[in-house]
Amino acid sequence: MTNHNQKMAMPDALVILFFVSLFAALTAWLVPAGAFTVQTVEQDSANGTTSRTVIEPGSFQYADEASSAPPLFAEGGDMGLANVAFEGLVSGTKWGSAIGVIAFILIVGGSFGIILKTQAIENGVLRLIQKTQAFDRAFLVAMFLLFSLGGAIFGMGEEAIAFCLVLYPVMRSLGYNAATTVLITYVATQIGFATSWMNPFSVAIAQGIAEVPLLSGAAYRGLLWFCFTLLGLVFTLRYSERTKSQAARGQAGTINARFSATDGSILLVFLVGLIWVIWGVTTRAYYIPEIAAQFFVIGIIAGLVAIVGKRLTANGVADAFNQGAKDLLPAALIVGFAKGLVLLLGGDDPATPSTLNTILHHTSSAIGDFSAASSAVLMLVFQSVFNFFIASGSGQAALTMPLMAPLSDLVGVSRQIAVLAFQLGDGLTNIVIPTSASLIGCLGVLPH
Repeated sequence: MTNHNQKMAMPDALVILFFVSLFAALTAWLVPAGAFTVQTVEQDSANGTTSRTVIEPGSFQYADEASSAPPLFAEGGDMGLANVAFEGLVSGTKWGSAIGVIAFILIVGGSFGIILKTQAIENGVLRLIQKTQAFDRAFLVAMFLLFSLGGAIFGMGEEAIAFCLVLYPVMRSLGYNAATTVLITYVATQIGFATSWMNPFSVAIAQGIAEVPLLSGAAYRGLLWFCFTLLGLVFTLRYSERTKSQAARGQAGTINARFSATDGSILLVFLVGLIWVIWGVTTRAYYIPEIAAQFFVIGIIAGLVAIVGKRLTANGVADAFNQGAKDLLPAALIVGFAKGLVLLLGGDDPATPSTLNTILHHTSSAIGDFSAASSAVLMLVFQSVFNFFIASGSGQAALTMPLMAPLSDLVGVSRQIAVLAFQLGDGLTNIVIPTSASLIGCLGVLPH
């Protein structure tokens, strides 16, 4: 008998993108191409004067020649429906989408794989639990803040599943239920993810595609992180107090944390590395190639410390890097596939006739009568709905930002707002959507 859960399973993101590519090809065949007039504007920033190409409002014109619909199969390196995956993966340069972003994801993922394999972060969290669990409220506050920072700094999400398992016995011994465990772990990570000022897998990629300086707007995003984290923390504390069972206290044992000098050294390397990354971006205008190299160095040094501390072998470090990159391979493939869809629609150059420009023109016309604030809200709604189908931060950025960034220019909204709409729409909806593997994983490992 066929399993009912299997029949009702949500299609994989790549399956959805396959059918979206069919729809994109049909759209390219039916919708005429158009183009905009663009101009170059200069902006003063902390890194000096930067220039950016923006669309002149009201400059859209349909192409004189008939729209050249993409063939089913293209030869000679041209773009066709069957070429979506390959052309998407190899497009661009090391400075951006797609090949640069894909390499960035795999290298940074591998480096984080090394750090996570050493278990230094896990042991540090367990030591903090051991030190604070005697003080119920302080324990909840410390855990919520820690996991929120994890989501903000390095996009922590799937790792929350393991911590749900580890923390639940402690939470039960303190009288708290499984829902509170999910709140201080997974929900906290997604609040941090949604309001991050430096997450390399979401905000950095989105800002790169939107052509705004990396880590720009960090102060405002930091304020958002504080406000949203405080709101989530207050809700968690009130909920936990309302559902707390005094009779349950003492039923489970305490955590036996094994935090050594090796763990402390690896966490110190990680902290110093993050400071180095922030310094490079803010003072030296480092971009995707430099940041990828920085994270690679952080991972290698952490691996050397683990080898010296007999935590890992040299082969173990290599295996951890491979596994970390492997874990993010689906996200990298989605980025490539998403870029292929953009190419199938004619590319994202506003000055070159394409179907995407025509879609952009009509979309901006549809919301052009709204105020800038209403347009920003509509962008947020769009990203929130889109996240139900593509629950991947980097993949969603690659797929939506080529449309949202120029759209923000046309409707009078800052590109930073477009990036923020992506962040909030992506991160906050991860708390509730059933297509989030991390959420389902956390709920699945705990008793109902």
